Order: sequence, then structure tokens, then C-alpha cells
Amino acid sequence: MFLERFIQYIQFEKRYSPHTVSAYRSDLDQFMGFLNNPEVIVTHPDQITHHHIRNWMVEMMGNQIASRSISRKIATLRKYFKFLLADGVIAVNPASKIHTPKIPKNLPVVVEDARLTQMLDSDDIFNDDFAGTRDKLVIEMLFGTGMRLAEMVGLKENDIDDYEGTVKVLGKRNKQRIIPLNSELRTLLTKYLALKKSENFDNKSLTLIVTNKGTDIYPKLVYLIVQKYLSHISTQSKRSPHVLRHTFATSLLNKGADLNAIKELLGHANLSATQIYTHNSVERLKSIYKLAHPKA
Repeated sequence: MFLERFIQYIQFEKRYSPHTVSAYRSDLDQFMGFLNNPEVIVTHPDQITHHHIRNWMVEMMGNQIASRSISRKIATLRKYFKFLLADGVIAVNPASKIHTPKIPKNLPVVVEDARLTQMLDSDDIFNDDFAGTRDKLVIEMLFGTGMRLAEMVGLKENDIDDYEGTVKVLGKRNKQRIIPLNSELRTLLTKYLALKKSENFDNKSLTLIVTNKGTDIYPKLVYLIVQKYLSHISTQSKRSPHVLRHTFATSLLNKGADLNAIKELLGHANLSATQIYTHNSVERLKSIYKLAHPKA
């Protein structure tokens, strides 16, 4: 009962994205499953203590769950108990005493932008029909704008301003931002929309990017599209939509773009989130130095 009220709260009042709501529900379902253990007797949220949460963390660590995933799940609990506290269901937030494990700083995974550009310019990779054009648009949109997966999935046709050459994106915390579109992406959008119209789909979805049947595109399909085409140019194991977002930001930084401008394009709330891309840039400079300097 309490969990469902919380899910409705973040879904309809906070208006979190479907992806975020799904992640919150999954984390809470896992915690509730832990509390249903015969050795743990909890019948009401006010009976949950920080000991229960710590024991859950120990179990997750024993199951080799990554520190980053554990930290995210604890953040979900903090949000949930904060909601229950404000609602008068509990008197104390049991997650307030919890310290999450230290998260190692991993550099963003990127693909070589030159190879990505070469693939997008090739006439042999993408078919010229609706599905092929749609797939190319997915790659071009992610790499050309740096938007998040959920943001692209939620795009409507009227979010595209062809006259101004921009796209309006609804990001996290319902914050809107405007991203410019390069000329090749604008040309591809025109071609795609013409093909979409010619398909005469029965449902006439206003969602910008759709499936082969005209229904709204969904995250899993985007993942499959990205993995399929990145396999042409990369052997790395991680080939996700977010890799293209990382590549977008790293490419801009390497070509001298201002960090604050990149922050605005990515929709980051704080500059610290954008600064991680400077590490990639430093690593690139180090490699150039080692190759080029006689004393290296």
C-alpha cells in the first residue's frame, strides 16, 4: 500500500520518467523481498531500522552487486523513507544513518568519433528504406545531440523546429532545453518524416521515432539498434546509447568547446557532472605526449 502510494507520487506528482519509476520500483521490490525473509519480521514501515538496510547492503555485497548499483538502491530507499516521513507514516528515516560504499571513478566509455562519422557517412551500412533510415536517425540523434535515451524516446514530432534547426528536449526534473541540430541531421529528419508519412501507419503516432509497425519506439529497441551498428566499428563490450552521449560530450571537449556550454547541452544540473569528460581529454593529451615527445 505504502509502496504504491510512493510510486504514484513520483510518477504523477514528481513526473519522473517511466525508466526512473521502473528503476525505483525494482529497487523497492528487492528490498521488500529481503524483508520478507523468515528471519526478518517486518509488518509496517515504522519497524524498519538502519540495521535492516545495512544487512541488505551486506547481502548485496556478498552477491557481488556493484558499489554503484548499491548506492543507487540506497538512494531509492532514502527517497522512499523521506516520503513516508513527510506523510507521517514513520517518525524517523532509517536510511539517514547509512553510508554507501565508495564508488570508483570510471572514465566514460566512448567510441572513436572519426570511425562513427565514417560509418554514418557510408552508403553500405544503413538500408534506404523506412527501418534503415529510422535506425540511422537513432544513431545520428544520440551522437549529434547528446540527449539521453529516455529523452529521445519521448520526443514528439512538434519538438523539432526545422526553421530554427533545433530540438526541444524534456530532461530530468522536467527541465526543458533546446539543442541545435547539425545540417546532416536536419536533412535526415526530413527524409525520415517523409518515409514515416508514406508508411500510412494506422495509429498515426505523434511520437517522433516509431517502430516498423508505427508504434512508439521503446528503450530496448534503441539498445538493439545501437548495439547492432556500433558492432561495425567497435569491439568493446559496452555499446549502449549512453556511449554515444559520452562520445558527443568528449568530441566537443576535445575540439575546444566550453565546459559550461557542454553542461547546458547535456542538461546537467551541476558542472561537476560534466567535468568527468575532462579526464578523457587529459588521457588523450597524455597519449599524444607519449607518442610525440622525445623525453616521454
